[in-house]
Amino acid sequence: MSENAKIEVGKKLHDARVAKGLTLDDLQQATKIQKRYLIAIEDEKFAELPGDFYVRAFVKQYADTVGLDGNDLLLEFNDQLPKTKSSEYSKHISQAVETRTGQHKTVDQIDKARQYLPTIIVVVVIIVILGAIWLTAIGSGHRSSKSDIDSSSVSVSGESSKKESSSASKKQNSSSSSSASSKKAVKLTSVTRSSSAATFKVNNASAQSYTLSVAPTQRAWVAVTGDGTSLFSQTMTASSKQSVKISKSVKQVVLTLGNASGTTIKLNGKTVNTTDSNKYPNVRTVTIVLSGSAAAGTTSSTSSSSSSSTN
Repeated sequence: MSENAKIEVGKKLHDARVAKGLTLDDLQQATKIQKRYLIAIEDEKFAELPGDFYVRAFVKQYADTVGLDGNDLLLEFNDQLPKTKSSEYSKHISQAVETRTGQHKTVDQIDKARQYLPTIIVVVVIIVILGAIWLTAIGSGHRSSKSDIDSSSVSVSGESSKKESSSASKKQNSSSSSSASSKKAVKLTSVTRSSSAATFKVNNASAQSYTLSVAPTQRAWVAVTGDGTSLFSQTMTASSKQSVKISKSVKQVVLTLGNASGTTIKLNGKTVNTTDSNKYPNVRTVTIVLSGSAAAGTTSSTSSSSSSSTN
């Protein structure tokens, strides 16, 4: 390569730049080639460039920028410019293009991600809120179901208790009714009376048990026998009470009273008027006939006694 050829290449590029009115700084800004490499190209100091393949690339870019045809310039000075493998040049150019393209794609992807980031955040927040509401609804449903089951159990238990109470009440009422029906209302008739004795008979007498109630209002001695068998004998205090059970087999009950006017006698709840409304306050013996035959016998014997007494 001759010295004149070197000067021609550098001078041709230099003159074209000057003709364009461009400084080295302007050319550096336009081509993105460092200023020291531009000076080396004008001075034909290609050894100062990074590599042989950069020489032809920078020369072509320089020429195109200052208004020359870069390809024609490379052909014109093909023999004077450093040789470089076209495949190596193409490889470096392709790698540079791919790198820049990849960088642009990465930047674009980042920008898109940033653009959609607020929307993504809002969607995530909405999903979290909906999930929390769903879980709360499920929990409330379980608690409500449990409360309903508990209420049903309580209701069933309450109804069972009511049914049991009602059943027990019915049984008790039935038992009371049976007991009341087994003890018919007593109808007493006075047979004989005197100042010391009185005899009564049960008009509707039947084979049933009786209850004799003794309740003195003053201190008094009371004795009760059934068909001659002692059933009760005691000095009772004022306001005390005594119930004497009389079996179905008893036909006649005899009471011996120490204070008839101060003693209330009831047979199955029916008051026995022992003193004839206090007309005979000192009655001591009170006979109650529970059987019709006994009553008839008692009546006959009483009538006989009365007749003998009269004769």
